[in-house]
Amino acid sequence: MHPKPCDEDLAHFNLVMILALACLLSEISASAPLHLQLTGPNMAYLNTRAVFRCFAPDSAPTVTYKLIKDKRFPIAMHIGHKWNWNATFSLKVKASSDGSYRCEATAGGTSGVSNSIRLAVVTPASNTRVTSDPSPPVAYEGSRVLLSCEVDRGSHLYFTWYFNRKEIISGFNLSGNKLVMERVTLGNAGNYYCIAWSAVQDIRRFSTSTEVTVSVKVYVSKPKISFSLFKVGDGYRGNITCWALRGSLPVNFSLLLDDKELGSITATESLAACFDVAMVIGLDMGDARCRVKTEVQDLKSEPVTLEVVPVGGDVNLQVDYLYTAGAELAAARMNCHISRGTFPLFSWLFNNSVLPSEDRHVEFVLSQPGPGDPSQTLILTELSPKHSGYYQCSARDSYDPSGSWVQSAAVLVHITDQIRYLKPQGASPTETPQQVLLSPFESISLLFCCFFLLMLGVAVLCVCKMFHQDSTNISSLNPPSLHLSEPESHAGALQAPVLSAVQNQVRSTGITEFLNQAPEMTPEE
Repeated sequence: MHPKPCDEDLAHFNLVMILALACLLSEISASAPLHLQLTGPNMAYLNTRAVFRCFAPDSAPTVTYKLIKDKRFPIAMHIGHKWNWNATFSLKVKASSDGSYRCEATAGGTSGVSNSIRLAVVTPASNTRVTSDPSPPVAYEGSRVLLSCEVDRGSHLYFTWYFNRKEIISGFNLSGNKLVMERVTLGNAGNYYCIAWSAVQDIRRFSTSTEVTVSVKVYVSKPKISFSLFKVGDGYRGNITCWALRGSLPVNFSLLLDDKELGSITATESLAACFDVAMVIGLDMGDARCRVKTEVQDLKSEPVTLEVVPVGGDVNLQVDYLYTAGAELAAARMNCHISRGTFPLFSWLFNNSVLPSEDRHVEFVLSQPGPGDPSQTLILTELSPKHSGYYQCSARDSYDPSGSWVQSAAVLVHITDQIRYLKPQGASPTETPQQVLLSPFESISLLFCCFFLLMLGVAVLCVCKMFHQDSTNISSLNPPSLHLSEPESHAGALQAPVLSAVQNQVRSTGITEFLNQAPEMTPEE
C-alpha cells in the first residue's frame, strides 16, 4: 500500500520548518553578546606592575580580548582558546597609568564589554620635611604657630605627627598635613616631626621628616630696681640692680638717671643686670629707672631716688605679746624702728649681751627699708622664764664699719608661768598685749547676755515708772486737807477710812478704769 501524495507533502513541509527554526536559533545564538568579567587592582604604587584578568565563560572556542583605557585607548590584546578562556594583562604602572580600564572581546560574530575598574597610581612620599609659620618657629605665649608636613613627591598620603617622640593623638588641631596651635603655651615648646605614608592593600611606605624645635618665649614682666652702697677708699659707689621676675632671654637692660641713659647691658644668662655709679652720702643724685627692651616690648620700672641718708635719730623698741585663740601666749614680737637711715645694720642685746643671730629660738625678720621707715623685727618663738630680761636694739650704717651706733632704751620682757596663759596685767606703756580673739560662739553668747541685761534694765525702768504714775494718780484723788480745830490725830483718823476705800476701789477696778470713772475736778471744786 503506497502513501498518498498529500501525506508526503506534509512531511516535507514539517522538515523544512524544523530546518528553518534551527537556522533561526543558530542565528540568534550567534548574535548574542559575550558576558565578560574584568578583575584587577584599584590602586598600585608607581613603577610596580598591575595585573588585570578578563574572562568570557561559555564563549566560542577562540576569543580575542582587548584591554581598553578610558574607553578609547587599547593597551593590550590577547587571544584565548577553549582550554584557556582567561586573558591576563600585566602592566607596568606609570604616572600616566592612572585611569579607567575595561575589557572588550569578540568571538565569531559576537562581542562584549566588561565592567570598568578605576586604577589610581600611588606615588610614595619622598623628602618629607616640616615647615613653620612663623619661621623660624619662635613665638611668644598666646600667639599662633602653624606647622606643615611637606613632601617633594607623593600622592594619596596620610600624615602622623610626633611631639617629643610621642605620637600626637589629641590636644592639637590636626587637619590634613597641618598642625595648628592657636595660642601656644610653654607646654607646647619642644621637638616636632611628621611621617608621611601611603597604603596599597597591605603594603605601606613611609617617609619621615627631621625634627623641628618650637620655642615659646615669655613676655618680660615690669622691671624692678634696687641699689646698695659700698665703700671704695675714701669714696662710695652705688650698685644699682635691674631685674625682672619672668621673661625669656636675651633681654636688654639700661639704666636711666633723670630719663638720661647711663649704660646698657644685654642679659643672656639671667634676668638681671648691675650698674656701678658714684655716690655721695646725703646728696640727692636724682631719680633712677630701669628699662628693659625686647623685640616686642619696651618697659620701665618705678623710679627710685638715689639718696643715701645716714642712720641717726631716735631708736624705738616696741614689744607685742601674741596670743592664740585660746588665750595662750604664743610669741613675743619686738620691733626696732629708727628715725632715719637708708642702709641700717641692726644688732640686738639681751641683758647687755649681744644676742647671736644663729640662736635657734630667735627668728629675725628684716623689712625692706622704706622711705623714712627702716626697721627690724625680732620674734621670740619659744617662751620660758629664762627668756625674761631686758632687750635692746642698736643700729649703724651697714656700709661704714667704723660708724657710730644708735641704741634704744632697754625694755623688760617678763615671761612667767602665770602670764603664759593670761594677758599680762599692768603692762608698761611700751608693752602692747595682743587682744585675745573670741570664737564666734563666745561672741554670740556675750552679745546675747548684753542684750538680755539691756532688756531687763528697760523692763525695770518701765515698772518703776508705772508704779510712780499710779502713786501720783492716787495722791491726786485724796480730799483737800481741812483746817479744823481738832488735833492732827483726829484728822488722820477721819482720812483713813476714805483712803482705804479708794485703795480698795483701785485694786478691784484697776487704776485706768478708776481714773476714767472719776469725775473731773477743777481747782474751783
